[in-house]
Amino acid sequence: MSDACNRTPFWQRQPRLPLEIHRFLQDRMEAALQDPEARQVLVWPTILGAPALRQAHPEGLPEPLLLNHAARMLGALGHHDPAAAWRAHLAAWPDTAGQGADGWRPSAAWGAWGPFVSLRSGWQLAALTPLSPGAAYALACGVSLFNHGLFHESHDALEPLWTSAQGGLKDQLQGLILLAGGYHHLQQRNLGGLRALWEESLIRLGPCEGRVATPWGEVRANAALDLTRQRLDLAVQTLDHEKRLMDDADEAAVFKSLWDLDRPTWELA
Repeated sequence: MSDACNRTPFWQRQPRLPLEIHRFLQDRMEAALQDPEARQVLVWPTILGAPALRQAHPEGLPEPLLLNHAARMLGALGHHDPAAAWRAHLAAWPDTAGQGADGWRPSAAWGAWGPFVSLRSGWQLAALTPLSPGAAYALACGVSLFNHGLFHESHDALEPLWTSAQGGLKDQLQGLILLAGGYHHLQQRNLGGLRALWEESLIRLGPCEGRVATPWGEVRANAALDLTRQRLDLAVQTLDHEKRLMDDADEAAVFKSLWDLDRPTWELA
């Protein structure tokens, strides 16, 4: 796991997104998960919403500068004609950008969420760029997204594999999905939600001790499972033994204890 992954900005409480922003991000993530070629859709929101560029170019980012910033990101994905990529992107995803006096600006629909859209798109891109296309791509996406703290996206990456799986593998993949979903609830500060998902996840992953053998590689989530058990114990104690309503200070202390434990990661072997 990279040093950048160890410093993920998403290992903390996350905001609840307006529906329009959620759909904007999810539509692009779904495209990138379904087709490795479509990962390039994440490049443009990353650049257009970047706070430093928005501050330097409030009336729009000149197209040559936009393409220059995109060249390195696209090159890492095997695309070496930024101008053609931008034209194709605008045709397919017209809600990405609008024209300002001096160049391209984020879509007005982003509103004040531009920096967040840029950060999340960029982190999604960082998680997916190193992955090789092929049969193992979807599983590798799920693991890498989990390790980057993008738990909702990890859930989405694994779901199609779970849908088509059978028998014990189906149960184990669901365990991984529930594990990721529980950490998304942690980001959303939902004790009841994380408890329910983690309890079910432990039931499904316990027999294999968090080691899920698939046709595309083995997901080793055993260390993450141990950390989740520790967190679940804290959450259960809080929900079962607190007979009074928690005030804000109580709740903050509980969540701090959950965040203070090591961040869980998976290994794909």
